[in-house]
Amino acid sequence: MIKNKLKNIIIKTFKIFPIKKNRCIFYSSYGSNYGCNPKYISEYLKKNNKDIEIVWVLNSPEKYNIKGIKIIKNMSLSYFYNLATSKVIVTNFRTTQDFEKRKNQKYIQTWHSSLRLKQIEKDAEKSLSKNYILQAKEDSKKIDYLLSGCEKSTEIFKRAFWYNGTILETGTPRNDFLFNINEKEKKNIKNKIGVKEDERILLYAPTFRKNKSLNVYNLNYSELLKSLQKKFGGKWKILLRLHPHLINLSSNIKDENILDVTKYDDIQELLGVTDVLISDYSSLIFDFSITKKPCVLYTPDLLEYTSTDRKLYFNIEELPFKSILTNEELNKYVLDFDKKSYEKKLDIFLNNIGSFEDGKASERVSDLIESICRGERR
Repeated sequence: MIKNKLKNIIIKTFKIFPIKKNRCIFYSSYGSNYGCNPKYISEYLKKNNKDIEIVWVLNSPEKYNIKGIKIIKNMSLSYFYNLATSKVIVTNFRTTQDFEKRKNQKYIQTWHSSLRLKQIEKDAEKSLSKNYILQAKEDSKKIDYLLSGCEKSTEIFKRAFWYNGTILETGTPRNDFLFNINEKEKKNIKNKIGVKEDERILLYAPTFRKNKSLNVYNLNYSELLKSLQKKFGGKWKILLRLHPHLINLSSNIKDENILDVTKYDDIQELLGVTDVLISDYSSLIFDFSITKKPCVLYTPDLLEYTSTDRKLYFNIEELPFKSILTNEELNKYVLDFDKKSYEKKLDIFLNNIGSFEDGKASERVSDLIESICRGERR
């Protein structure tokens, strides 16, 4: 109680200070990482506009040293001061009560997916806590601009986001990386995660379950490696990336054939070096579709998930990604994979959802931020 009162005093005090017209504050996943859409917008700004002051909020700022970016600790005095005096606020998750938006501030909500398979917000209201629903409704009142990656996303946002404001159909800033990654960047990323340059990568990146059970992540990794080598040739490495909600549990999945990268900050960098993706109900499948590389859904709990966790926006059988229930079926699919058929289905799907992805989303959002800072947007 005393702590909350003190925090409220600090918030009110810093609102006395003037807003700096060129200051922008960014944070991703409540300060847990330097990644997602806020990262790629700020990186573009840093490279192309030296007049913008870029401030990043991180829970562990001591782990980062990013040239050209001011890093501050979440929930520190500096955090509350910069939050109160920034002209533009950019995030990818719902803001909390710590953010009391001022009259001349602009809030850009980038969200954390280009499209989603599992239902969100109002569409999934029965699966969400009362506290989250209240937080989501309050956050929606503060938003000035909400980003969309495709026509289907725009449709979902209009219905499910408790928001009636401006939706910018810019594409998804974090997906720009997948259009523009080069061989040098791939080499550097592989080196950071401990994969040899000549090794090909299968990334297993499933979403979480409400009960946080790990039982469903029961891939037969050794057999999968054999199937990959037989079908595609070369050396292969399997990476495991669990959802951030399970960040402290991934080490419980023990297998000599996998490399745990759950704590790696930027999932887009992992997707950039991935040759084959296995997921389930995660929105990553739509990001990865840009690469046109093989993606398959391992969903042994499909009926249970859709009845107890979340309903889905698509009939899973109508997606271009094969839904598979058993390890035996998974290995057969890998061995029989038909690249032409897969790419044809993918092209039809991307056309049907009205994708806006073209590798220039960060540029569009940066232009918006610059115009706000110049006073051209009110």
